[in-house]
Amino acid sequence: MVSEWYFFLNFQRSDLKPPLKKQYKEEKEELEEMTIKPAVRIADRKLVVKNRTILTGVPDNVIATSGTASGPVEGVFLGAVFDEENSRHVVPIGTLRDVRFMSCFRFKLWWMAQKMGDQGKDIPLETQFLLVETKEGSHLDSTEENQIVYTVFLPLIEGSFRAVLQGNQNDQLELCLESGDADTKASSFTHSVFIHACTDPFSTISEAIKAVKVHLKTFRQRHEKKLPGVVDYFGWCTWDAFYQDVTQEGVEAGLESLASGGTPPKFVIIDDGWQSVGGDPQVEENSSSSANQTETKQQPLLRLTGIKENEKFQKSGDPTVGIKNIVNIAKEKHGLNYVYVWHAITGYWGGVRPGVDEMEGYGSKIRYPMVSKGVVDNEPGWKTDAIAVQGLGLVNPKNVYKFYNELHGYLAAAGIDGVKVDVQCILETLGAGLGGRVELTRQYHQALDASVGRNFPDNGIIACMSHNTDALYCSKQTAVVRASDDFYPRDPVSHTIHIAAVAYNSVFLGEFMLPDWDMFHSLHPAAEYHASARVISGGPLYVSDAPGRHNFELLKKLVLPDGSILRARLPGRPTRDCLFTDPARDGVSLLKIWNMNKYTGVLGVYNCQGAAWNSAARKNTFHQTNMDSLSGHVKGRDVHLITEASLEPDWNGDCAVYCHRTGELVTLPHNAAMPVSLKVLEHEIFTLTPIKVLAPGFSFAPLGLINMYNSGGAIEGLKYEVNDVANLSELDVAYGGESSGLGGVRVENCSNELVGKVKMEIKGCGNFGAYSSAKPRRCTVGSSEVEFDYEPSSGLMKFNLEKLPEEGQKVHVVEVQL
Repeated sequence: MVSEWYFFLNFQRSDLKPPLKKQYKEEKEELEEMTIKPAVRIADRKLVVKNRTILTGVPDNVIATSGTASGPVEGVFLGAVFDEENSRHVVPIGTLRDVRFMSCFRFKLWWMAQKMGDQGKDIPLETQFLLVETKEGSHLDSTEENQIVYTVFLPLIEGSFRAVLQGNQNDQLELCLESGDADTKASSFTHSVFIHACTDPFSTISEAIKAVKVHLKTFRQRHEKKLPGVVDYFGWCTWDAFYQDVTQEGVEAGLESLASGGTPPKFVIIDDGWQSVGGDPQVEENSSSSANQTETKQQPLLRLTGIKENEKFQKSGDPTVGIKNIVNIAKEKHGLNYVYVWHAITGYWGGVRPGVDEMEGYGSKIRYPMVSKGVVDNEPGWKTDAIAVQGLGLVNPKNVYKFYNELHGYLAAAGIDGVKVDVQCILETLGAGLGGRVELTRQYHQALDASVGRNFPDNGIIACMSHNTDALYCSKQTAVVRASDDFYPRDPVSHTIHIAAVAYNSVFLGEFMLPDWDMFHSLHPAAEYHASARVISGGPLYVSDAPGRHNFELLKKLVLPDGSILRARLPGRPTRDCLFTDPARDGVSLLKIWNMNKYTGVLGVYNCQGAAWNSAARKNTFHQTNMDSLSGHVKGRDVHLITEASLEPDWNGDCAVYCHRTGELVTLPHNAAMPVSLKVLEHEIFTLTPIKVLAPGFSFAPLGLINMYNSGGAIEGLKYEVNDVANLSELDVAYGGESSGLGGVRVENCSNELVGKVKMEIKGCGNFGAYSSAKPRRCTVGSSEVEFDYEPSSGLMKFNLEKLPEEGQKVHVVEVQL
């Protein structure tokens, strides 16, 4: 009604006499005051977010559409109108200055990394996610007008086009739209970017992704998908142990080797090297073309020649048993729960070879990739890549479900539980003549989802080399995604880069799937650095050690004797105060990564300085660091959702903090900071538990299995029982008014009065620790009383859970009396 009345006033304006013009002006101003302005809007050629200007100079051909149709989230969709139809468009959507941003962009066709900056020109090509922070405000201020506002830009899929963001030298933020097919054209777009803003960066992102999901109706979020069982167990991947030379004997040797040290893997990924592949038949003709000359210098690109295993994975004496032989060995002899195998989304690196009798029904045809300009500019080596030069045998999209179903059906019949599906982004380069990149990707992923759903009921699939939004925005089934470029055991420049990339990429990827931070080597100079990060990632945990090359002391900080792990509950992500700093490049910042357990938080701190993706050299390089070590601080609220671990609605914010490296326990009052200093490639893991005040002088906070990196993940149940406070008045006098145990002398409870009980359910075995402001009276495990150590200076109580819970029981029942 307000808008109609405003239109009526505007329409009648020329007919108003002078005495009425003043009245009209007053009524108009009153109406404008009454009208609630959208939180995100374009006004006067500016993008305004919660009354803060983010973009200026928005062009006239950029159009905005309210996001209200996509749910209660306040946001706006941007699009643009062009003079003519084309398969690729680039348009500025406004000038970006005086903010801080974090972008996730593709530095390779397959993979994203992070880039930070404060102006439009810093935004890289192929930016698929952009988070912007306004500089004014404070996240400590409770009034929204004075709080920092976080604005997320999500370039989307619209029709047959896929959008990305990029900056130009004039600090303009540009929108690039591509179909990947010269015959797939358009000139008008309305929903190419979604923009949402709020004062909590993590909820801003989640709400925005949810609004996009409601709009597109083509994907599901992480929490809506079934997680495969492998994520809760320790595993082994054959890749860095054997590469493509993997054999059945090698697989068995690796499983035996890990189990011999008390860390038995419960899943294995048989990576590249098990399939039947071959090169193209040699064509004997002389040619002087440069393309053929280039091709002759390359190894022939291998293509899939059959869906069954190669000779290495056939049983000697009975080849018909096939890959089922090693599956039976793994499960029956070595007690594995899951066996996965690798394959490319197109079958193999070179696709499916045309003309092979067994593969004829799939309609494979050699196609040559057309890589988008942004990818080629970031990764110039694509011009001479073997796939670009020799082409790829692409299964006809109409037959791709038949291909997947027959491949997966054969594997499932052999006892295989899932697949790691690699090389996924190649599809975006092959859409010419097939409706474009978005359409081809959608067809393949729909077929893949259907086949996995039919053949692997545990939702056994891991996506790899898949960091394009073409795939993310059409993924309904896949629940696990590799989070970054590979772990490279022999490349010293890669290790700090890897930890930074997985953490920042998880901010975006973690909304769609559970990020997998990749395999690592337990016997390696950077082993602890990688291992601790995998633990706080919340994702799968697996190594690629060669048989006989293990650090079991390290592995026992990750793996329980039954092969299970203490997995954190969420994707690990940088803390709020690290979102816009650059821990790989700026020479001053440490990277802090947070995650949650049921009753504790976990925080990892890493020095990742000294190496990063070099935009000039177009590769990862070392750079000079000016300091031997960097200093930072840790606070309780660094764990973003730490209040959810408290059992008290009015918890005061005080935490018990256990430092894994030093074994030190500190009580940290609300908003207090604890210093931390680390050299390059050093790390520290902290367990943080909200302190429960049971009565004056009596506080408690369980830490978990303190010999494990994620100690708090062992606590499955926690309950406090407090006696009537009225009966405790005599204790107040006895302790001289001590109120919390955060400072002051901790003394033993000499009274006969029972203050309360702490009842816990603990998974696993090992050294259990807890903070107690007063020495506990008694501790029991099950029905047996156990001895415990108590350190009065820190309040650390410890006792040993010598073995796993009895068979048939999942947890130890522990009771501590105060």
